[in-house]
Amino acid sequence: MKHTRLFISLLFVVGFTTAQNKTFTMEEAVLKGRTVLSPKRLNQLNWIKNSNSYYYYNDAGTEIYRGSFLAAQDDKLLVLEDFNGQLEPVAGEKVDKIPAITWKSDFVFSFMLKEKKYDYNVSTKRLVLAKDAIIPSFENEDKAANGAIAYTEKNNLFIYKDSKSIQVTFDGTENNDIVNGQAVHQQEFGIYKGTFWSNDGNQLAFYRMDQSMVTDYPVIDWSVKPAKNQNKKYPFAGNASHHVTLGVYDVTTGKTVFIKTGEPKEQYLTNIAWSPNGTRIYIAVLNRDQNHLKLNQYNAQTGEFVKTLFEEKDEKFVQPLNAMLFIKNNASQFIWQSNRDGFNHLYLYDAEGQMLKQLTKGNWEVTAVNGFDELGSNLFFHSNIGNPTEQQFCMVDVKSGKMKQLTKTKGVHNCLLNDKATDFIDNFSNITTPRLIDVYDVKSAKSKNLLTAENPVKEYKLGQLNLFTVKADDGTDLWCRMFKPADFDSTKKYPAIVYVYGGPGVQLITNSWLGGADLWYHYMAQRGYIVFTVDNRGTKGRGKTFEQATFRQLGTVEISDQMKGVDYLKSQKYVDAKRLGVDGWSFGGFMTTSMMTRTPDVFKVGVAGGPVIDWSYYEIMYTERYMDTPQTNKEGFEKSNLLNYVGDLKGKLMLIHGASDDVVVWQHSMMYLKKAVDKGVHLDYFVYPGHYHNVVGKDRVHLMQKIADYFITNL
Repeated sequence: MKHTRLFISLLFVVGFTTAQNKTFTMEEAVLKGRTVLSPKRLNQLNWIKNSNSYYYYNDAGTEIYRGSFLAAQDDKLLVLEDFNGQLEPVAGEKVDKIPAITWKSDFVFSFMLKEKKYDYNVSTKRLVLAKDAIIPSFENEDKAANGAIAYTEKNNLFIYKDSKSIQVTFDGTENNDIVNGQAVHQQEFGIYKGTFWSNDGNQLAFYRMDQSMVTDYPVIDWSVKPAKNQNKKYPFAGNASHHVTLGVYDVTTGKTVFIKTGEPKEQYLTNIAWSPNGTRIYIAVLNRDQNHLKLNQYNAQTGEFVKTLFEEKDEKFVQPLNAMLFIKNNASQFIWQSNRDGFNHLYLYDAEGQMLKQLTKGNWEVTAVNGFDELGSNLFFHSNIGNPTEQQFCMVDVKSGKMKQLTKTKGVHNCLLNDKATDFIDNFSNITTPRLIDVYDVKSAKSKNLLTAENPVKEYKLGQLNLFTVKADDGTDLWCRMFKPADFDSTKKYPAIVYVYGGPGVQLITNSWLGGADLWYHYMAQRGYIVFTVDNRGTKGRGKTFEQATFRQLGTVEISDQMKGVDYLKSQKYVDAKRLGVDGWSFGGFMTTSMMTRTPDVFKVGVAGGPVIDWSYYEIMYTERYMDTPQTNKEGFEKSNLLNYVGDLKGKLMLIHGASDDVVVWQHSMMYLKKAVDKGVHLDYFVYPGHYHNVVGKDRVHLMQKIADYFITNL
């Protein structure tokens, strides 16, 4: 390999150098990594509605505590014995733990028990059956401000109100040709549901999806005798896509109108929003090429198009992920998120579509919007200002554009704002801090600690964790994470495993506890392996140029960046360059298979889970955003098609797939196996019956043990 000068900036190094000698079992590394071996947290910590008070449960779920920033000590609000004393006479039974609660006011909470709803008054210590006591459990529930519930059944939409169900649609089909009230467009574009209530709950907007023209794809249920086919609608890249419309149901009149979004039918209706008074509805309409967006306004009562507020175009792609947000107490202005200047930022518009100002700016991204203060003067948000591996909590004055960073400690802050926006709870960690939970007063910036978690793995023998950067070909910093073996000796040579994802919308490396990894990495480090990861160009959080670098050529720029990480590994005297492995799932499975065959002399062993093999066999919305269509980008699809490189495989490769995978369909790895047989190439293969795109639950221990054993045996 041609020698490349390495530019490395070391930022974080943390060593776990205690005298403890325990090593992880696979069960501990996989199943307990998110429970007893994760940093302690405050159970169900949240704000009480419309108050400055927070609440949380004890670990056993038998006590509820309440506190505030000003209170020196948290009060015990409720104990299980007293709760059961009120519950048993009303419900006829006791519970072992206090159920999850929802605050209706600052002194009354409600909870569900066996499909019955109860109210508990913490002032009077009285528990009663709620007025809307019996609420059945529904699919795709969406609750309005007035208590009405939208839900679906057999692909039709219903509303549950005043203890009665109202059927809204009647054309839903069990074969999924017509689907009402559910998420559309393969849950891309920030879409996670299919119903949208107006502010007053008197109108319900809903998606209607016609999939009759979309390919039926077989997904086999192997658990029955004989095995049964369950067809799924799967829109392959370059093929026919579904047609989506948006209906608006008036609860008062019982009438439905459909918004006249016009032609072509193959377009994306994203980021649905209501005007505060319910007279207008807004849709970010995106063309199928995903390079031209129109924010359109429609009359919610007639469905008529009113106007286009503004348009966004990009020569590569536009990816709307967030609906417009009207300023609190000001229906004449709204916030829009866009990366039009190169990074995702906040823009202030008037209701007519005139941009008033860009509220945030810089080479960093707004990562989440959290809400306004009571007057609507300030907007609170999370961002990665300062460092792309971190997350800070900020606010911006909507009128002046003046921004204030509310958290300062380097690391990842996940903050929860109270309803009045006077205080926020900060759940913080970095690679040296397991968890700190503090409550902050916004005005004074003073804080009060609620929890300082101990290191949950302090009794285990752990190696060193480093976060640092290397340079891509174009000089871009690429963030890396490396776990060194426990009992590391710089005079020895160690095998190294590159764990990779590398695809859009994901960031693996963060300055959080364990660097964003899980305990499996330490499991392998305890067994003498270096585990290394790099977030290549194409991943999220680094701006538009960084993310769009892979456009129309998935697997090319990413491999180039991954090889920069490999160059760094090879430059370390303690790395055995002849014993390199690579592992990844989904897009990471695509990357693993790519790296094993497109750079076949680099890696000795690879494990590819749920891999995309041929992008023309993946779904339209994701694939066409990053690759265009097979018809318009033949060269790109051909170059990324891993069937073309099967004969180049030199190392040991194992493919793993869930037999019911309906995301990266099983056919991907089956095609690869067939090509390997045709080419006389030998590889290993394992299937998980009954699992979809990933292996979860207790079977994940089996999966991670199989991966570990494959590296231990072959690397």
